[in-house]
Amino acid sequence: MDARWVAVIASSVIAFALKFSGNIIPEKYLENPKVKSISALVPIVMLSALVVVQTFGVGQALVIDARIVGLIFAVILLLMRAPFIVVVFGAAAIAAILRYFELTN
Repeated sequence: MDARWVAVIASSVIAFALKFSGNIIPEKYLENPKVKSISALVPIVMLSALVVVQTFGVGQALVIDARIVGLIFAVILLLMRAPFIVVVFGAAAIAAILRYFELTN
């Protein structure tokens, strides 16, 4: 069996075990305020990490290019309370324009 398939199967088993463990943990532990506050922050941290990795990383290297300008533009639009679709298309358009005119690396 190829190493990739072993990784896929192992990841699937781990994901299933984690989901199953969430169902068998007694509710008294899940109702703890500290657990509730941590579990509320986990998605935010994971999405933030994903944005950082996708913005600044290419393979194993850190890069600074048009994606950073797009991210900054998206933050500005979010602060202006623009609709999400406007934020996404605006950031993509700014990054595409910068790349088209070769204004960044």
